[in-house]
Amino acid sequence: MNAVQRTALADTAVLRRLYIRDFTLIEELEVAFDAGLNIITGETGAGKSIVVGALKLILGDRASMDALRAGTRKAVIEGEFDLDLGEDLRALLEENGIDVLPYLILRREVSASHSRAFINDSPATVGLLKQVASELVDLHGQHDHQSLLRTDRHLALVDGFGGLESLVRNYRSHYLTVEDIVRRRDAMLARERELKQEHELLAFQIDEIDAVGPEEGEEEALESERRILENAERLFEATSSLFELLYNSEAAVSDLLIRARNELQNLSRIDESFDELAAEISSAYISISETASFLQDYNSRIEFNPTRLDAIRERLIDFDRLKRKYGGTIEAVRAHREDIGERFDLAADFEGALARLDTEFEAATAELSDVAQRLSAKRKAVAAQIESAIVAELETLGMPNSRFEVRLSRTEDAAGWVEVDGQRYSATPAGVDRCSFFISTNPGVEPMPLAQVASGGEISRIMLALKSILAKSDRLPILIFDEIDTGISGAIAQRVGDCMLALGGYHQIIAITHLPQVAAAGEAHFKVAKTAVEGHTRIAMRRLTLAERREEIAGLISGAEVTEGALRTARELMESRPGRAQSPSQH
Repeated sequence: MNAVQRTALADTAVLRRLYIRDFTLIEELEVAFDAGLNIITGETGAGKSIVVGALKLILGDRASMDALRAGTRKAVIEGEFDLDLGEDLRALLEENGIDVLPYLILRREVSASHSRAFINDSPATVGLLKQVASELVDLHGQHDHQSLLRTDRHLALVDGFGGLESLVRNYRSHYLTVEDIVRRRDAMLARERELKQEHELLAFQIDEIDAVGPEEGEEEALESERRILENAERLFEATSSLFELLYNSEAAVSDLLIRARNELQNLSRIDESFDELAAEISSAYISISETASFLQDYNSRIEFNPTRLDAIRERLIDFDRLKRKYGGTIEAVRAHREDIGERFDLAADFEGALARLDTEFEAATAELSDVAQRLSAKRKAVAAQIESAIVAELETLGMPNSRFEVRLSRTEDAAGWVEVDGQRYSATPAGVDRCSFFISTNPGVEPMPLAQVASGGEISRIMLALKSILAKSDRLPILIFDEIDTGISGAIAQRVGDCMLALGGYHQIIAITHLPQVAAAGEAHFKVAKTAVEGHTRIAMRRLTLAERREEIAGLISGAEVTEGALRTARELMESRPGRAQSPSQH
C-alpha cells in the first residue's frame, strides 16, 4: 500500500478491535485489526465461521439464544471502529440520540431470554444497529451484506467511478429548483378554492372598512368635537357668566383689582414695601383681562349644530362596529385593512400568479433537461469503461467468457420534468437514469440482474472484481470476505490475492481464506484454532509473527507436515508482492 492509499484509508472507517466473550466455543477473545488487508486462516472446523457469526451479530443479524457458551448467562460481542463520520451516519446517530464521538462502538449482548444492542454505550434497537453497520461494513460470502447486489446503489457507483460528482450536484441543484416551483404551485392549487372563498370575504371586509375609511387620529378628534357639541348650551352659559363676573358686571373682578392696585400704589409712595404687592395685583389684572377676552371670544364661536352632532355620533358608531369586528381599536382596524389588501391582491390575481409559476416551471425544467442529458451522456461513456474493465478483471479471476453490462434506462412519464427529443421522462434527485448491473458467466447465456446470480463462490469473485474496479467510488470502508476463493487455485488464486491487496489500499479488508496465495498477500495475519483445556474445547485467535506466518502459509501448501520446500514457496509468495520484503508490518 503506497502513502497516498494509506492516507486515504486513514480518513475512512477501520474495525480496530473485535471482542467476543462466552459465544458458543469462545470463552474470551480480543483481536486488534490493521488497516489494509487482514488475513484469517485456520483448519476446517477450527472456528472461523464462529468468529464470523459473532461479527454478524454486531452487524445486526438475528441472535440465536443457543449461541451462549455452555454454563454462561450472557454472550458479549463488541466491535470498536475508528472513523471519520460521514454526514449520513452523523445524522443517523443524532436523530436517534446517540453520542457522536471520534470512534464508534457496536455491542450485542445475548442471553437465554433476550438480546440487547448498544451503540456508543447507548441502548439501541437491532434495526438501528443494522442500519448503522450497513454504512460501514460489506460482508461477502453470504448475501446478507452484499451492497453491490442492491440496484439502488448502482447509479452512485457509476457516478463515483466516472468522477461525475460535480455534474450530479449541478443536476441536483436544478432538480431542487424545479421541486420548489412544483411545491409552490401545488400549494397554490390546493388553496385555489380557499383563495376564491377568501377573495369574496376579503372583498366584503375591504368594502366595509373603506366605506367608513377611518383616518389616523380621526377618532380622538371626533370624540372631542362630540363632547363640545353635546355641551354647547352649558359652555355658552358658563362662559357668559364667567365673563360677566370677571369683566362686565358692576362688581366685576377686574374693577375690584383696579381699585386694589390704585390703593397699593398710593401706599407705596409712603412705604416702598408695598411696591411688590402693587406689581402682583397689576399682573393679576392683566391675567383676568386676558381670561375675560378668551371667554368672550370662545362664547362668540359656540355652535349649536344638532345636525353635525348627529353625523359625528353616527360615524363614531361606525367606528365602534369596525373595532368590534377587526381588533378593538381603530389602529388595529387600519392594520387589518393593510394586511387583507395584500391577501386580496393575491386572491384576485390567482390566475396571474399561477401563470407566472408555470413560466418559471417551463424555464427550470428546460435547464434541468439540458443538465440531465449531459449527465446521461457522461454516464453512458463511464458505463462502457466499467463494462470492459470488469470483464477483463473477471477473466483474470478465472471467469473467462463473462459478459457484464451496465444498463441505463429511463421511465417515460407524460408529466415528467425532463424532456429528451420530445419525450418526457420522470426525474429523481439522482438524475433521469435508472441503473442496473447485469452479468452472464457462461457462454450463450443472456446476462441476468446481478442479484439473481446463484453461485456463492462465483458471486463472491464477481463482487471482488466489482470492488476492485469500483474501489475508489465505494462508500463502504470495511469489506469482509468469507472464503470467497473456494474452488480456485494456482494463478487465479494469486490474482485473487493481488486484487485483495490492491483493494486494501482503499478499504480495510478482513478475508478468511484457505489459499496460500491469498494468505501471503496479507498485511496482517491471524490464526483461529481449537484447543482442549481440562476436557473443554475452546476457540482462540491470535496474530502471527512473520516466522509463524511463513509456517502457516507453508502448512496451507503442503498440509499437516510442513516441508522445507513448502517453507521456501511460502517465503517466495510473501516476498513476491511489491515492497513486501521490506514492509515493517510483516515483523
